[in-house]
Amino acid sequence: MSARILVIIPAFNEARAINRVIGDIPRGLASEVLVVNNASTDTTAANARQAGATVVDESRRGYGSACLRGLEHAAKVDPDIVVFLDGDYSDHPDEMALLVNPILQGDADFVVGSRTRELREPGAMLPQAVVGNRIACWCMRWLWKVRYTDLGPFRAIRFKDLTRLQMQDKTFGWTIEMQIKAQLAGLRIAEVPVSYRRRTGVSKITGTVTGTVKASAKILWTLLRFAVLTHMLVRSFNPSEGTAGRTTHC
Repeated sequence: MSARILVIIPAFNEARAINRVIGDIPRGLASEVLVVNNASTDTTAANARQAGATVVDESRRGYGSACLRGLEHAAKVDPDIVVFLDGDYSDHPDEMALLVNPILQGDADFVVGSRTRELREPGAMLPQAVVGNRIACWCMRWLWKVRYTDLGPFRAIRFKDLTRLQMQDKTFGWTIEMQIKAQLAGLRIAEVPVSYRRRTGVSKITGTVTGTVKASAKILWTLLRFAVLTHMLVRSFNPSEGTAGRTTHC
């Protein structure tokens, strides 16, 4: 039996891009494409339905809120793997197999798409985003001995493991919360290099000074909070001996 793969796309005012995002997902790879319409004021929802996606609404704005709403739907359909993908067409959906293959082959439980410098379109990541990523990854390596190179939103994870992580963040801290908890839970973590292009429209986070400040503050707060809670989380997750601390690069 082939794996059931659910793609979750949080989307806030992505009417210009969402149909291209959905259209570039490799045919036959995903069992379902779910667009979480995060209080959009444009035709994001209608365009997504027209492109063949399932659409659910989340009225509370926030990246994490949209992802959590997507997990509510996932609990109903019980997929084997969940893939998270941005709705602004900055990620390359056609590269999705790079993320799910390590899981399908039994080599990883959680795979992060790393937007490497060599594969990034010039200007796709603004300087503040590059610096912020480096600082966050350095902090995770120092605090938890896990080697990440990016907080990339394009990622895949076994659904049963994602459920175990008990995700909570409703805003900008969602990606780093998942990466920290994956390490604490002893998941087999992998990174694969992925391409990245200039998004369609202006970034809601790093495209503005206010968004950059809010995102940076939330990421730092998340790092601090989990540094304090690490001992409690390790005892709660009970990771298998010898699995924690490994990150492979495919």
